[in-house]
Amino acid sequence: MAKIYVASSWRNSFQQDVVLFLRKQGHDVYDFKNPPHGKGGFAWSDIDENWEDWNTKQYTEALEHPIAEYGFNSDFDGMKWADVCVMVLPCGRSANTEAGWMKGSGKRVFVYSPKKEEPELMYKLYDLVSDSMFE
Repeated sequence: MAKIYVASSWRNSFQQDVVLFLRKQGHDVYDFKNPPHGKGGFAWSDIDENWEDWNTKQYTEALEHPIAEYGFNSDFDGMKWADVCVMVLPCGRSANTEAGWMKGSGKRVFVYSPKKEEPELMYKLYDLVSDSMFE
């Protein structure tokens, strides 16, 4: 069975269904919402409840905060551990960056699009784009 990193968005209602489906198929799955360290997933609000009002300087400083470092290392370790990435749409910049890094590292990347999304030309890089979890 595969070691799978599920890349998606915190706001994606399909993400947990995909994690559970893959685990039921016997795969080992990294879930960024519930990482193996047991401390929960990363949130900018853990650094500052007013994070949405940051300017660029505050944002770049926050990237160096110990909470951000810990969250980054947890997810990046999961990316290095996995041999496959499943990117669940819709998602944002982080998931696209994760999937791109994984493909660039020679890992297989599958894009799962459970609902109609705007086409993306560069997804041609990936191994499969599908609206079916069974593919």
